[in-house]
Amino acid sequence: MHSAVLLIEFGSIILGLGLLGRFAARFRLSPIPLYLLAGLAFGEGGLLPLGASEEFVATGAEIGVILLLLMLGLEYSAGDLVTNLKSHYPAGLVDGALNALPGAAVALLLGWGPVAAVVLAGVTWISSSGVIAKVLGDLGRVGNRETPVILSVLVLEDLAMAVYLPIVTALVAGAGLMAGSVTLAIALGAAGLVLFVAVRYGRLISRFVSSDDPEKLLLVVLGLTILVAGIAQQLQVSAAVGAFLVGIALSGEVAEGAHTLLSPLRDLFAAVFFVFFGLHTDPASIPPVLLPALALALVTAATKIATGYWAARRAGVSVKGRWRAGGALVARGEFSIVIAGLAVSAGIEPSLGPLATAYVLILVVLGPLTARYTEPVASRWTRRRSAGTGPVGASTPATETQASVGGDGGSGGR
Repeated sequence: MHSAVLLIEFGSIILGLGLLGRFAARFRLSPIPLYLLAGLAFGEGGLLPLGASEEFVATGAEIGVILLLLMLGLEYSAGDLVTNLKSHYPAGLVDGALNALPGAAVALLLGWGPVAAVVLAGVTWISSSGVIAKVLGDLGRVGNRETPVILSVLVLEDLAMAVYLPIVTALVAGAGLMAGSVTLAIALGAAGLVLFVAVRYGRLISRFVSSDDPEKLLLVVLGLTILVAGIAQQLQVSAAVGAFLVGIALSGEVAEGAHTLLSPLRDLFAAVFFVFFGLHTDPASIPPVLLPALALALVTAATKIATGYWAARRAGVSVKGRWRAGGALVARGEFSIVIAGLAVSAGIEPSLGPLATAYVLILVVLGPLTARYTEPVASRWTRRRSAGTGPVGASTPATETQASVGGDGGSGGR
């Protein structure tokens, strides 16, 4: 009887997620907020709390996090990561300073303590690679001059996660300074070793994993990823970091084939993860933190726009492209929830989960809007400001040179 109820509940969840995904696609929206709302509806304090399938959903959610990070690692080769780190690290530093500090400051102002401050800093820092990639494709901007700048910022955030997640894992587990230092040293050592092996022996690894049979390739890559993630977690390093490093180690045709085969699984289990996070958030706990979440969302939307503008300006992109780069980076999503989920599971601060849920819901909806409208609004505001200060005459040679150097279009996609 228990197994029948489990199948009914889990089948209903999957069917509901499919219908929500179709609804979001029809209106060209990200389905993430709908998945979170579904979790809120069927969690504790929701309309129809689930019972039998909760443990099964928890396992699926953990697999979802692993697949999210694996697929992210498959997007970049080790050489790409090293090149981006050398060329664009100032943009990464500005990104971290402008977007992590507001989250930490709000947590401290609310009296949540230093551990919650570190967690909320990560929630507000990391943009949603999945949502941003989809928005860029929908708007036809993959070949724009500013797109490599956007992707470089996202890559640097992903690299930072390889260091940040072990720190958070140690902090929420209550590990002391020595234990936390050992965990971080293991994580950095593993990341450095994997990058070195991937650069020097990436072709050999890919050749070993490669198979012309899609079934065998899927089983080997998925099994290797879950195995490495489990070993990483056993060593008190985040399982997500282990999966990310596996993705980096694979390259070429193997990475492309694995990406194609695993994308449907990633989408399924990632959706289950968002539902699981919502299940563990009481809807009644959101209204008290709605105003702080809204204020934090508005502040960090502005700081992300500033980050993208500065990074694109540094790369020689035109003014319009700078505004587009800033607007595209606003969306938060899967990784903000992953980070908040670590603290929620450890019981760090009861209000952190609801605030993170409300924050992500706001920005995952606002992000596609800022990507589309930041540049037109900024251009209109600039024209009005110029008109209000009197005639400015024709374009100066410097302006013309800038426009020719940083055109709106051009090559340079992912």
